[in-house]
Amino acid sequence: MDEKREKHISKFMSSILRHKAEKLGIVLNVEGWAETSCILDAMKKSSVSLEEIKLVVKQNNKQRFSFKEDFKYIRANQGHSLKSVNITFEKKIPPRPLYHGTAESNYKFILKKGIQAMSRNYVHLSDTLELAKQVGSRHGKPIILHIDTQKMMLADIPFYKSANNVWLVEYIAPKYIIRCDRP
Repeated sequence: MDEKREKHISKFMSSILRHKAEKLGIVLNVEGWAETSCILDAMKKSSVSLEEIKLVVKQNNKQRFSFKEDFKYIRANQGHSLKSVNITFEKKIPPRPLYHGTAESNYKFILKKGIQAMSRNYVHLSDTLELAKQVGSRHGKPIILHIDTQKMMLADIPFYKSANNVWLVEYIAPKYIIRCDRP
């Protein structure tokens, strides 16, 4: 499969499994699992095969998706905006520090209101500056925010880690955020 097709399938699956399942009549359980056959039906205009979906799940560099052992069910590992999905993540002790990449245009808002999940269920954090910069670049001129995970842990704020190694937290107050000037 060429890179363009793989990207198309991955984006389409992300859209369905993270944001639009209900609009398409696809049922996701509370843990985000959908029947793979329903995803194939939704993608039939693009003639997507089960083998192509398996390849995308296996080769996606961000490991966005998971299958259950029998390939009958598939889900996005995190990033949902659907409030009906509430994946159970195990609480984890985060590394020190974690980073959040965003656009510079968001910085004043973040200083006042903190980092909010916005349309997603969780705030997404990276354990590397490089990944945070890459994420921030999607939204404009990137800035990197250092998250003081140690202070948050002392305040009993839970952290979670998704199956694809994205750190998750419900909200980050401004007092835990420090701007990194050298991304």
